[in-house]
Amino acid sequence: MAASLAMLLGGCATTSGADASAAAAETSTVASEDQRFTAMAERIWEGMQNPVGSENLDAALPSMTPEAVAARAEQQRAWLNELQSIDTDALSRQAYINWRMLTYRLQNEVDAYDYKEHYMPLNAEGGFHSSLSFMVRNTALRSYEDYQNYVAKLATIPRYMDEQTAWLERALDEGYTQPRAAMMGFEDSIAAFIVQDPIQSVFFEPLLQQPAFIDDEQWASLQAEAAQVIDDEVIPAYQSYFDFMVMDYLPNCRETVGASALPNGDAYYQNRIEHFTTLSMTPAEIHEIGLAEVARIRNEMAVVIEQSGSDGSFDEFVEFLRTDPRFYPSSAEELLKEASYIAKRMDGELPKFFKHLPRQPYGIAPVPAEIAPKYTTGRYAGTSRDDRASFYWVNTYALDRRPLYQLEALTLHEAVPGHHLQGALAREMEDVPSYRQRTYISAFGEGWGLYSEWLGLEAGFYQDPYSNFGRLSYEMWRAARLVVDTGMHSMGWSRARAMEFMAANTALSLHNVRTEIDRYITWPGQALSYKLGEILIRSLRAEAEAALGGKFDIREFHYQVLKNGSIPLDVLEQEIRTWIDSQV
Repeated sequence: MAASLAMLLGGCATTSGADASAAAAETSTVASEDQRFTAMAERIWEGMQNPVGSENLDAALPSMTPEAVAARAEQQRAWLNELQSIDTDALSRQAYINWRMLTYRLQNEVDAYDYKEHYMPLNAEGGFHSSLSFMVRNTALRSYEDYQNYVAKLATIPRYMDEQTAWLERALDEGYTQPRAAMMGFEDSIAAFIVQDPIQSVFFEPLLQQPAFIDDEQWASLQAEAAQVIDDEVIPAYQSYFDFMVMDYLPNCRETVGASALPNGDAYYQNRIEHFTTLSMTPAEIHEIGLAEVARIRNEMAVVIEQSGSDGSFDEFVEFLRTDPRFYPSSAEELLKEASYIAKRMDGELPKFFKHLPRQPYGIAPVPAEIAPKYTTGRYAGTSRDDRASFYWVNTYALDRRPLYQLEALTLHEAVPGHHLQGALAREMEDVPSYRQRTYISAFGEGWGLYSEWLGLEAGFYQDPYSNFGRLSYEMWRAARLVVDTGMHSMGWSRARAMEFMAANTALSLHNVRTEIDRYITWPGQALSYKLGEILIRSLRAEAEAALGGKFDIREFHYQVLKNGSIPLDVLEQEIRTWIDSQV
């Protein structure tokens, strides 16, 4: 560590009375502002857990009436104004990070209301109707009362869906719909919830296995009531929503694809850029970075193609990868087993790269069938419950579109050392408020996920040229996002042009290309966070290696990156540079 002034002077340095008084006053000011902020933040966070118009959330879904939504937005704006009264220069470092995280959450809530995101509670992957299935998986059922509340909450689904549908009706009138082209087939994600037998419903799953703390009579009553609620209320609500989507919403969605076509669309897209990346960059700047990254990665791909022994063109090599059966699983079980093997191999390499590992385990499971057709290739499903593992979801729908040569990169990103390791460590942080543990910043988390794919090279993965090409294709995929997302939402690109660019520069299956482009269309700005976050993390590592030379410790560097949880990129940059300075 850097020597103090007293050490450099052989212990002869003294502190004057005036200096000591000034230092004491500064310490007192920091402690005072920390205390003021902490008390304010605790009160605000408690209020955020019990939003206006959403009483008794254990037994009811939140109200989505215009009055309730407006009241929540007004309260959030008031809280944000309170937080902005804090003198952040007078906060300790950890208190400042706490302030940034809570402010980040509230600012997004206020911005979402102002830009009318509640008019579009859906995207190409799903919406409020599919999000309700997460209630099934995330509700802790530890008492008879918990089960009663769960069944009572099911009974509020029709009211909740009617209120959300009312926003979609208003969106049709005011021009805030999702683009029609990106929503093709969306109705299938609703139909998946419409079953003939209520016991086959995803909402009945918690009632399939009787816990020891509920007697037979109570259990029979709960099952009967749940089945009736699902059959008489929940399924008809989904059928009504399906009819509205097919008859009214989808036929009247807008023809344009870019966010810029929405009312106040350019400002909205810039806001989404700053939210998801935590950077102040323009679409044009990001577009140029993307083009440069695409060119760099394309050159690396050419080297790997040559290493594979292929003498064909890039397009011919990609077509070979997309069509040769050897690169695709023959069954869902094969795909899940291969993903599990890769994940377990990486588990064995973690101590070489990380000195602090999480307690919480993770499992591997298929993407739930009701959302799989329009869902991405894989995703991490974390949980804050201490009685449940997190999961790495692998999409086993349409196996001929799930190439094995990309599975190493996907697994390292979604499981370890990617999202599970980072997310579980964040949830297990001690001596920080729960909003620090539960706030996710996309540029940090997705940047770390993409960095984790690259880290696999050092861990001994990608030994096969096809797998290494798959890794590069995944990196190219994230670089191409910088081009197509800004192209569509700011520069007038069509959906077809974006798909053509993605297909021409990656080895993604054409199904995945369509799925991904539709995701970007209906989720402006989020796709930018991956590559921009990874660029910064790799840049900071190179900076640390250059400054520390032989003293650089990869395990310590990773600890410094991850120790504060998911944080804005400028905060990460300052944290790492402070650590570097302390080591030289």
